[in-house]
Amino acid sequence: PALCAVCLCSSSCRIRPQLSKEKIEGCHICTSVTPGEPQVLLGKDKAFTYDFVFDLDTWQEQIYTTCVGKLIEGCFEGYNATVLAYGQTGAGKTYTMGTGFDMNISEDEQGIIPRAIGHLFSGIEERKRAAQSQGVAVPEFKVSAQFLELYNEEILDLFDSTRDPDARHRKSNIKIHEDASGSIYTTGVTSRLISSQDELIQCLKQGALSRTTASTQMNVQSSRSHAIFTIHLCQMRVCARPELVNGEVTGLPDGAQPTTEYETLTAKFHFVDLAGSERLKRTGATGERAKEGISINCGLLALGNVISALGDQSKKAVHVPYRDSKLTRLLQDSLGGNSQTIMIACVSPSDRDFMETLNTLKYANRARNIKNKVVVNQDKTSQQISALRAEIARLQMELMEYKAGKRVIGEDGSEGYSDLFRENAMLQKENSALRMRVKAMQEAIDSINNRVTQLMSQEANLMLAKAGDSNEAIGALIQNYIREIEELRTKLLESESMNESLRRSLSRLSARPPYSVGSSPAPGLAGLGSPAAPVETEASDVLRRAKQDLERLKKKERRQRRKSGCEEEDGREDEDEDSGSEESLVDSDSDAEEKAVNFQADLADLTCEIEIKQKLIDELENSQRRLQTLKHQYEEKLILLQNKIRDTQLERDRVLQNLSTMECYTEEKANKIKADYEKRLKEMNRDLQKLQAAQKEHARLLKNQSRYERELRKLQAEVAEMKKAKVALMKQMREEQQRRRLAETKRNREIAQLKKEQRRQEFQIRALESQKRQQEIVLRRKTQEVSALRRLAKPMSDRVAGRTSQKPAMLDSGAEVSASTTSSEPESGARSVSSIVRQWNRKINNFLGDPSPSVNGARPVRSGKKFPKKGSSQTFSKAARLKWQSLERRIFDIVMQRMTIVNLEADMERLIKKREELALLQEALLGKRAKLQAESPKEQKGLQELNEEIEVLGANIDYINDSISDCQATIMQIEETKEELDSTDTSVVISSCSLAEARLLLDNFLKASIDKGLQVAQKEAQIRLLEGRLKQTDVTGSSQNHLILDALREKAESHPELQALIHNVQQENGYTSTDEEVSEFSLASDGSISQSFSMKGSASQDDFKFKGEPKLSGQMKAVSAECLGPTLDISTKNITKSLASLMEIKEDGISFSIRDPYYKEKVSRTVSLPTRGSTFPRQSRVSDTSPLTRRKSYDRGQPARPPDVGFTPPSSPPTRPRNDRNVFSRLTSNQSQGSALDKSDDSDSSVSEVLRGIINPVGGTKNARTAPLQCVSVAEGHTKPVLCLDATDELLFTGSKDRSCKMWNLVTGQEIASLKGHPNNVVSIKYCSHTGLVFTVSTSYIKVWDIRDSARCIRTLTSSGQVISGDACAGTTTRTVTSVQGEHQINQIALNPTGTTLYAATGNSVRIWELSRLQPVGKLSGHIGPVMCLTVNQTASNHDLVVTGSKDHYVKVFEIAEGVVGNVSPTHNFEPPHYDGIECLAIQGDVLFSGSRDNGIKKWDLEQQELLQQIPNAHKDWVCALAFIPGRPMVLSACRGGVIKVWNVDNFTPVGEIKGHDSPINAICTNSKHIFTASSDCRVKLWNYVPGLTPCLPRRVLAIKGRATSLP
Repeated sequence: PALCAVCLCSSSCRIRPQLSKEKIEGCHICTSVTPGEPQVLLGKDKAFTYDFVFDLDTWQEQIYTTCVGKLIEGCFEGYNATVLAYGQTGAGKTYTMGTGFDMNISEDEQGIIPRAIGHLFSGIEERKRAAQSQGVAVPEFKVSAQFLELYNEEILDLFDSTRDPDARHRKSNIKIHEDASGSIYTTGVTSRLISSQDELIQCLKQGALSRTTASTQMNVQSSRSHAIFTIHLCQMRVCARPELVNGEVTGLPDGAQPTTEYETLTAKFHFVDLAGSERLKRTGATGERAKEGISINCGLLALGNVISALGDQSKKAVHVPYRDSKLTRLLQDSLGGNSQTIMIACVSPSDRDFMETLNTLKYANRARNIKNKVVVNQDKTSQQISALRAEIARLQMELMEYKAGKRVIGEDGSEGYSDLFRENAMLQKENSALRMRVKAMQEAIDSINNRVTQLMSQEANLMLAKAGDSNEAIGALIQNYIREIEELRTKLLESESMNESLRRSLSRLSARPPYSVGSSPAPGLAGLGSPAAPVETEASDVLRRAKQDLERLKKKERRQRRKSGCEEEDGREDEDEDSGSEESLVDSDSDAEEKAVNFQADLADLTCEIEIKQKLIDELENSQRRLQTLKHQYEEKLILLQNKIRDTQLERDRVLQNLSTMECYTEEKANKIKADYEKRLKEMNRDLQKLQAAQKEHARLLKNQSRYERELRKLQAEVAEMKKAKVALMKQMREEQQRRRLAETKRNREIAQLKKEQRRQEFQIRALESQKRQQEIVLRRKTQEVSALRRLAKPMSDRVAGRTSQKPAMLDSGAEVSASTTSSEPESGARSVSSIVRQWNRKINNFLGDPSPSVNGARPVRSGKKFPKKGSSQTFSKAARLKWQSLERRIFDIVMQRMTIVNLEADMERLIKKREELALLQEALLGKRAKLQAESPKEQKGLQELNEEIEVLGANIDYINDSISDCQATIMQIEETKEELDSTDTSVVISSCSLAEARLLLDNFLKASIDKGLQVAQKEAQIRLLEGRLKQTDVTGSSQNHLILDALREKAESHPELQALIHNVQQENGYTSTDEEVSEFSLASDGSISQSFSMKGSASQDDFKFKGEPKLSGQMKAVSAECLGPTLDISTKNITKSLASLMEIKEDGISFSIRDPYYKEKVSRTVSLPTRGSTFPRQSRVSDTSPLTRRKSYDRGQPARPPDVGFTPPSSPPTRPRNDRNVFSRLTSNQSQGSALDKSDDSDSSVSEVLRGIINPVGGTKNARTAPLQCVSVAEGHTKPVLCLDATDELLFTGSKDRSCKMWNLVTGQEIASLKGHPNNVVSIKYCSHTGLVFTVSTSYIKVWDIRDSARCIRTLTSSGQVISGDACAGTTTRTVTSVQGEHQINQIALNPTGTTLYAATGNSVRIWELSRLQPVGKLSGHIGPVMCLTVNQTASNHDLVVTGSKDHYVKVFEIAEGVVGNVSPTHNFEPPHYDGIECLAIQGDVLFSGSRDNGIKKWDLEQQELLQQIPNAHKDWVCALAFIPGRPMVLSACRGGVIKVWNVDNFTPVGEIKGHDSPINAICTNSKHIFTASSDCRVKLWNYVPGLTPCLPRRVLAIKGRATSLP
């Protein structure tokens, strides 16, 4: 069998550098590489680990050598290999692989394929040269190449020169097959034989040029197909023969040469350059490019599924879908087959490609788990030969081991290694250890000698220095002498100790007879006398006997282990350590009948004895070795001593001879010589004593040295132990830390999950509560509808109907029916009732154009949400239902997760686009600054302004970057929870299903898919219908515009001014005026019901914005109203409304005034229906008549009611429909419109041409004596409804629907300045007296005005938290209704009492702005509907107390401590809520009042956090404004009907009321002197509170009309 190995698929990651375009657009790098680790960090903390990671600055050479070089070497050994480059489009795959050939490319930038080709051919040459130098046959190599591309799931051959490039959409003839061994091969592919490197490079270039590329928004030269370049290498080489034992070839006759054997190896190398995964919305691909992108993504999806199936450890025996795509089929060998595979994931580091990078890293991470079975590709004969050769080598090795005695056959026939072999190995190990130890000790002795020498020489030098004749030469000489003396002394000591030991041995040997020595000769000691030989023979004899004894003991132990209960042997041995050679063995046979329990103990004793014997042998061997070394040293010393003796004898002879030969031998000379010798003898004795003293000292030092060594060893052992303990402790600490970190992350995850679950449950509770409330409201409505319908079917007299008038009841109930019949059928079974309902339905559907079948058809879908019905579910087990529920939950979780991720991605893309815009702006400003510095460096003011703007832009970009990183972190968190969810896989649920359960699941899935399909179809039908209606409206509008133009042209013949105007309008064709109000033409049909067609602009957000046809400008509408007024009136006789935009005709500098009194009267009857900006986006009030006129029409024709008639307040909140598009009241409003218009004050609607605003004093009115409030002045100057105001004692600020704010001087009564340039209605205005700044709100912008020197906009704040320098809306000339994506409508702003913080109600939250830096610092969140109003107070602890009212009917309180940043949750939620959205709030001390659209006012205690009192019907319409009268316990409330009421704060009783305006009152504010009311009649009234006045109605009636409901 061929050599087989399992190897994991390698995975590497390459991060390309940022492109210059990305740097210019300010993209941040969101990836980082952990230094020294193959780990990529994405975002803040999400880590991915690979085999290799290459950062931004990695060169091509490094990637090739690290990843691919070893694969080419493997090809020469017959292993297949694959390199896959994967990643998003534009991530650098083609560059990394080297398939996109560029003429300008340098050698350093060459990709993997050119380098691999070079490596391949250099390897071939190298192997040929090596074979020649060794004198063996040169191997033969054959290289061939194929180049395929997979385009739109068709395999194309890039080497096929006959192929037509335009015919790439035709079906190709290339087929994929699988051979018997499971390898994949293709037929019909051109395979080119290659002979050189250049030829192969040329082929690659030719194929690469034939490849399909195209340009997309993300990549100029994007690969539109997957490319697979394959090199086939076939080599025939001489078999590598194994080294045979002793150089002999068994089985061959002597002298015969072995025959040369060849083997054939094949290998294929795939280089795969995958096309980039791409998102169509980012690449901007359409048509053919889009189809290619879809095909690319399909192939990559199939590849991902294959990788998942192979890499997922939990799915062991799952089917691998190779056949899903041709790409995966071609790469079947590379993924889980016979190939060494490396995947290179190419990623972009920019944060705008964050999602693509995340997906790529996850993809590559999964690929690491794939296991490939790698086999050498040999032909069959080569395989067989190599297998036989390996077998021969193995058998020869075994034979050698038997011969050497390494292996033995046991008594039971089993093979095993001999004891001798084991013992030999053990002894060798010990021998080497002892040798090391001797060497170390010798070094220690040398170092101690050196130290002693040094010390003694220092001592001598000191003595010389004291004597005063020190010299360097003398010092060196002394040191040399001392060193020599020390060496001689050491040798002398060694020789003496050896001599002593030999003497003792000799005496022992002479004391007893020697052992008989065996035949083995003992080596004699050269140069030594006869005593040495017996010593060595004795030692070797002892060793031999000890080993025999040990062998015997070991055999005995083996026998005992085999046969329990047999003889046991207990050998004891006593050793006399002085002699070192005495030993005695006492073998005692134990009784064979001993218990099996004692056997274990004996066995342990035996093992212990073996260890003792082993130690004895070691000791003997050591002593023998020491003896030999001492013997050698002693021989040397002996020779030295003999030489000295010989020298002394010679000297003695010489002296005697001299004496004998002396002629004149006298006594004197003899004495002289004697004295001389005595002197010398004394000196020598002195030297001898010195040497003896030195010897003693040396002996003492040696003793000390051994003690020091022992201590040193002990200390070293302790240090080693402490190090071990330290290492163990550190390891334990690391493990503990890791464990704690894991536990902490797990706990955090659990907390996050629980919080999420809690939020979901809270949301569900709120949803259920609101559903319950809705159901209650619907139930009440239905009961009223039924009674109303019965009354309609059978008319009743006033007396029968009760005290309330008949007509209002009918109208109200009719309105309710019309609003509710679209969603539910009336429950009354009466025939007349149902026929009336059907008739109404028909009328309503005709009017609204709502398709009732689709509306009603949507009902069963909603009701059929729970798929398993009760009857069918009972037949199945509970387990099946639980499984279905778990699957349903899983599907819901997945959908929610994907939706969240999609939303986050959209946010991220929006932020990235915004950042690009800001970066370009910053670049332009930097250029401007550089230019300014170059031209006029002294221009400090301009430079400072530019620097400020650049700084603001920088801060904005930083803020956006923070937001992007937050989005990325959230996506990461979701991905992690997704991975956790994936771990509880649905496949487990499905695989555990029985057949019946599977059928139920299938049935449920079928029902669910049908229901979802039906819903989708209905939605599509609705969309188509709305599109058709939009086109129809466009056509209608266009035709009406043409009719008006034609009529105007006729009139223009007599009016040259008008002709010029028409010419201007035609030139501005396509200009859309959004400033006009509603214009309605009511065409009466039968006098009672008339259909009303409204042509309106974009005043309401809910209506469609028509973009197709050009519309009339405001000028044209004005002209048509003025000139066509009488004509239209005469022709139709029924027009009750003329064009509403007559009141505000003042555009492009041309102002028109209506001179004719007839027209003036017509105009005076125009009812303008204001809306409060976009504050109520869902409420389309414009198509309804004023509530005031509606109420007046109810009273028409009724007798005056006496004042003492009691009004019974309703026990439940009014059953007014939520949507104010009250069809019934609109249809019937025509009956009473005339009288209502007649009653309206002419002065309110007169068109006046006012250039600057003025505050005019007002005289005493008729009912001034009884009104609690007295109007003293009126401020006029706005051309549209006034929506908001703010006042100090000297200044008044007003904001209007005319997109401007006015600043008034209350002392002089004049308008000071007008703040213009708002994109839409100004809905909130606040003045900060501390800083002198004015804040105005329009759409999603807060403009900051500095009014100290000149009124200019210095900053623009956005709802998303950005700060824009200067006026961001300066360029907008037309009204802008829609907000920028990601921004929300700001409904109101409020300043804290100290003027340091601004709170802005933005969507469902309130953003906190720090005014010192003009930077956002946090958010108040908790509402589920838009925050409509807010107010701020200060607590006793100087904290800000923010109270917010929302469209979700709730009032919430937030306490903001100093320095709080981030998300702030509410400290209290006031219960019970209102029945509709909150419109206004007023706070004073611990008392809070809230007014709502449910017409009610509630009084709350902030300290006790409870409801004190409530008045359900405080007004007859929405309560729009609340304010406290300064210095008095009075609170004011104003409604949409124009009525102002005064209430006592303490007991919440009404004090009085007055009709303040004929139009809705939008805001109230107060200063120390006056009360200001802003109304839709374009005026602001100034009131004084007159305490002595009584209200115009009797107290009793007042008390009944506004009864306070006190709560226990």
